[in-house]
Amino acid sequence: MKKEIKYNMTMKAWCIVGLLSLAIPACKKDLLDKQPLSSISDATFWKTSNDATLALNGVYDSGSGFTGYNFWCGTSMVNLDLMAGNGSEKEAIPDHFTDGTLSPAYSYVGSYYSQAYAQIGRCNNFLDHIGQVTMDATAKNVMIAEVRTIRAYDYFNLALYFGDVPLIQHLLTVDQANSVTRAPKNDVWTFCEAELKAAATVLPASVPDAQQGHMTAASALAILGRLQMAEKKWTEAAASYKTIMDFNYYVIDPRYRELFLNAGELSKEVIMSMQYIKDTYNHALLQYLTPETWGGWHQYSPFNELAKEFECTDGKTIDQSPLFDKNNPYNNRDPRLDFTLMISDRTVLRGTTYSAKPGTTKADRLDEYPGVWSGYSIYKFIEEDPAVGTTSNDGNNFPLIRYAEVLLGYLESKIESGAPIDQALLDATINKVRGRAAVHMPAVTTTDPTALRAILRRERRVEFAFEGIRYYDCLRWGILASENNKQFTGMKLTNTPATYTAFPVDADGYYIFKKRNFVAGKNELWPIPQSERDLNKNLTQNPGY
Repeated sequence: MKKEIKYNMTMKAWCIVGLLSLAIPACKKDLLDKQPLSSISDATFWKTSNDATLALNGVYDSGSGFTGYNFWCGTSMVNLDLMAGNGSEKEAIPDHFTDGTLSPAYSYVGSYYSQAYAQIGRCNNFLDHIGQVTMDATAKNVMIAEVRTIRAYDYFNLALYFGDVPLIQHLLTVDQANSVTRAPKNDVWTFCEAELKAAATVLPASVPDAQQGHMTAASALAILGRLQMAEKKWTEAAASYKTIMDFNYYVIDPRYRELFLNAGELSKEVIMSMQYIKDTYNHALLQYLTPETWGGWHQYSPFNELAKEFECTDGKTIDQSPLFDKNNPYNNRDPRLDFTLMISDRTVLRGTTYSAKPGTTKADRLDEYPGVWSGYSIYKFIEEDPAVGTTSNDGNNFPLIRYAEVLLGYLESKIESGAPIDQALLDATINKVRGRAAVHMPAVTTTDPTALRAILRRERRVEFAFEGIRYYDCLRWGILASENNKQFTGMKLTNTPATYTAFPVDADGYYIFKKRNFVAGKNELWPIPQSERDLNKNLTQNPGY
């Protein structure tokens, strides 16, 4: 089982180390051609297009998940989904964000904050020095637009989760870094809007396969769409998403499960992803996801409340469909349920059936970790072939934005703007997502805004499960507290709950698992890390902390 890692990348640190850290790779060209460390950046860097490329690569580097929680890597994004009522984790990282115990001293709060500012520091370093480089002007402008997009993505997320945050646009001295103040959230988002709009006019709509992972105009516009939806600028958000749709490049892939594996990395549905390479720049998300039967930690425990959201194959919810069998609740369901969750005595991986059945000798039995294990595992992202991605050496890219989000975001923006809804709009958006060949769920036909809103919100939850979008959705919908303040359940244990005594179960026979105590009006915003406030007395704290 993994150990908690402590992180304390202070604002001071990222302000003063950025230049040197990006310059060091240039020294590897010829170890015998030595320069004094104190003059690396001035004497040998920021001269050529190769230097610019090295620096750009450094900006993109966001770590593997073992190097800290941020708004890019798979482990971090999965945890965001768990924090929004989709599940838990053995070592209670999401629970500490949602059970009323969240504090400024919590290391994972500090990690999201400091990792974002570390990358912003690299962005500022790049933007402050790229003007010194002699290279093709068009290529330079595209690089600048990429970095502005990355910086805006980080700032958007910082303001989303922390509210008011320092808005730093250039490298700072130590004294300057330790005296900055928090800019209002609206000012930060206004800055992000301007940056993303400007970048979208410079970036290409798409990139060749060999350049996948670079920011594109679609990346910038998709981030902008998220921001505008959070601001409830529905008409503007619809326009941003429509621009991507009008590129006529991105599509809904007929596959679903493969989108999260090596097989789907070049899919034209993926707009923005965190890039990894097995044996070279790998990550260990599969270590967290994979059950112990296959050598992993089964670190994450999805809640049954998520499982219940998947419709039956007739397009009706489980409380409405005649196809739903309470004694066999996983039959006749949206195929994405089986693509997303590992279900005991149902899911088969690498020729072996997954089992969490209690009272056995199975490695993943429910009673192996009492109170911290739901019996469900996450199936999404796990490679069928262990040679492609092992638990500790996985090269799967992690999709951060898919074209499905563009289509659903466009429809939601149209609904909330009060625009007329017709079947043509539904068929061009949500029905494309539901109708992919691997899913093939019935088309949505209602145009009633209230009914459609509920369908769309459910669709976003099941389509993007564990991709890091759920927390954002719950925040902007104002339901984060209600989604967390409830009794959560795990796997189904019995069809005769009245006489079952091995574990606590509800009236339907599901394991009574966890209860959260999210503090409404407080926990929607994370606290400013105490380590930062210890260095800078000008940083105020969010209410309640």
